[in-house]
Amino acid sequence: MSVTHEKLMLKAFDANTAARALRLARETLQIEADAITALHARLATDTSVGAAIALLLNCKGRVVVSGIGKSGHIARKIAATLASTGTPALFVHPAEAAHGDLGMVTPDDAFIAISYSGESAELMAILPVVKRMGSTLISMTGKPNSSLAQLADVHLDVSVAKEACTLNLAPTASTTVTLALGDALAVALLDLRGFKEDDFARSHPGGALGRRLLTHVRDVMRSGDAVPAVPADALLTAALLEITQKGMGMTAIVDAEHRPLGVFTDGDLRRMIEKVQDFSKVVIRDVMHANPRSIAPEKLAVDAVAVMEQFRINQMLVVDADGKLVGALHIHDLTRAKVI
Repeated sequence: MSVTHEKLMLKAFDANTAARALRLARETLQIEADAITALHARLATDTSVGAAIALLLNCKGRVVVSGIGKSGHIARKIAATLASTGTPALFVHPAEAAHGDLGMVTPDDAFIAISYSGESAELMAILPVVKRMGSTLISMTGKPNSSLAQLADVHLDVSVAKEACTLNLAPTASTTVTLALGDALAVALLDLRGFKEDDFARSHPGGALGRRLLTHVRDVMRSGDAVPAVPADALLTAALLEITQKGMGMTAIVDAEHRPLGVFTDGDLRRMIEKVQDFSKVVIRDVMHANPRSIAPEKLAVDAVAVMEQFRINQMLVVDADGKLVGALHIHDLTRAKVI
């Protein structure tokens, strides 16, 4: 876009136009909020949602969600939300279903058909087949007397007083209400299935929560020769060389059986500079911090983060059940693993 064109657009977007745009935006949100509020009130006496939840909870197969146009977009999202919260689900496009994809549906499945009019030709063409094969049919429409509503085992009413569109034509408030009811079903099922954070993490291994709940200390710790360690009778100069070579800003001090006795860090060295003139004869056991913080390798990495934050430390030793040093963690290791 040219600079001249941008200036013309800015000039055309005067104060009155801006005010009208803002008013329409706020009215849209209010209409959609009112539609959800009306749905909320309707559910107080509508038993169909409870019936639908019972059917979905007892479904032995998967939940198949279908719709076309804007309803199709909502159907995809509902299927994705169900699948990620413990209810196996998938989206099937009704037009594709009529040309082979209906083979994805089994008699053990529950089928959720979404159409505000309840008369979508593409859906109505496949639903008699779905019913004949024995799948449970749940409909979501804005027309309780529609063909789809009458065909369904359970009908969910997603009717709205009006669309937010100024022409009262484009699906806006109706799709918002349908999406909200889909979320309500998913959340109710999540709770009834006893779906917990660990379950959520397993279905979201690539997300931040998945990393936090699935990443263990052993997955990110440094091990083997990468772990800085010196014996208790080592000179301070040897310990400083170990710190430099291993690049962790510290070294563990261990006994003959490789159990940690203490730790010495870059910070300890800076504090010593003012007090010690000759480092060549200092033995590391005399200047180490005894009883260092440690964690087991099977612990979650987020547990290590919590300890580091609590005690304001940047490094931590990892010890096994026998108390032997098996690894070390730096705060940067946890950052690279995107645990924090």
